Amino acid sequence: MTAATLLDGCAAAQARPAADAPRPVLRERGQREVFCGLTGIIWLHRKMQDAFFLVVGSRTCAHLLQSAAGVMIFAEPRFATAIMEERDLAGMVDAQDELDRVVNRLLERRPDIKTLFLVGSCPSEVIKLDLAKAAQRLGAVHMPRVRILNYSGSGIETTFTQGEDACLAALVPVMPALPADAPAELLIVGSLPDIVEDQFLRLFADLGITRVGCLPARNARDLPRVGPNTRYLLAQPFLGETAMALEGRGATRIEALFPFGVEGTSDWLRAAASAFGIDPALTEQVIAPGRERARIGLSKLRPQLAGRRITFLPDSQLEVPLARFLQDEMGMVLVEVGTPYLHRAHLARELESLGAQVRLSEGQHVERQLDRVRADRPDITVCGLGLANPLEGEGLTTKWAIELVFSPIHGFDQAADLAELFARPLRRRDMLEI
Repeated sequence: MTAATLLDGCAAAQARPAADAPRPVLRERGQREVFCGLTGIIWLHRKMQDAFFLVVGSRTCAHLLQSAAGVMIFAEPRFATAIMEERDLAGMVDAQDELDRVVNRLLERRPDIKTLFLVGSCPSEVIKLDLAKAAQRLGAVHMPRVRILNYSGSGIETTFTQGEDACLAALVPVMPALPADAPAELLIVGSLPDIVEDQFLRLFADLGITRVGCLPARNARDLPRVGPNTRYLLAQPFLGETAMALEGRGATRIEALFPFGVEGTSDWLRAAASAFGIDPALTEQVIAPGRERARIGLSKLRPQLAGRRITFLPDSQLEVPLARFLQDEMGMVLVEVGTPYLHRAHLARELESLGAQVRLSEGQHVERQLDRVRADRPDITVCGLGLANPLEGEGLTTKWAIELVFSPIHGFDQAADLAELFARPLRRRDMLEI
């Protein structure tokens, strides 16, 4: 087992089964084209500034993630791969001893690390190493200086953004307890760019909600408190396991649209204000400037998008709220909205906005979905990197789904930027046709 500052981007994922629901949903089970959960390290390691992510995996994982995050070549990143060699898998060496050696050398070299995540690239049955037990054993040695946690980013067990979900769920058990008699506190759940997080914190402060925590925190050892008086808002729709873990510690979810566009952001902020007993008149006063800025920005882009037909292929679990935004605020026509996993409870408000004519699919069967795209001929198809070029070669306009994860798209001040991400490929197509 050797260490290297590398990343991974395996295009393999396992869709999770759906619960029954009255709304018709086309359930797809077959070949998939989705990045694995290890890719979440690319944004998580930048968000949590005192954390380090040690992936235990193969050279394939290492080389692919290096390609995905090659920009970090000029810096000393806070992720690495402990590469499993053939002799490790064959049991010719003690994998536990090898992992201990890699971890000890890493922590000696990087005394700035305060939280170390051991990230499995495959199930323990494959790599022949129980990383959960390894994290407990190593944590007993290195605490309190370094907290050592574990989660799986395996493409067999997680889809693209579920890597973040698994990471945050691993943090919940070590969050400090909020006493039962403490005043209510708000928790924003989901990794956001710092500039977007700061915008939301200023808005909550203007509303009079001052006890606000964020998960993940910018320093992984500086976690917010959680308890029965915690009210949490999901900033991302793919955090099902994290939500369950928070509720297991007594927290209560605030039901709201996700903060995309004018209406989504307004509803998200209003829901929090209502949960904390804020005067509705004050709420409207606080959000009015941001609503107006976003409305003006979107009005300039709506003519470019209104009436255009769009299909979402499953990738990030952002598909449903983004589809609601594009339909309700930009006038786009939804042909198909596909998502790797449909969490009906968290997306209930979003689904209400989608008309009965919208084809809703869960999971993936690449060939069947591509056949439908070819038959539908939408104006734009949102899909993964592996599908975009072939579809472009057939004369179809595409949008890389991954760009929607890496770009700041939440909140009022990013609403026009979000719409621009969809308008740009359409403008490019129109220019090429001329």
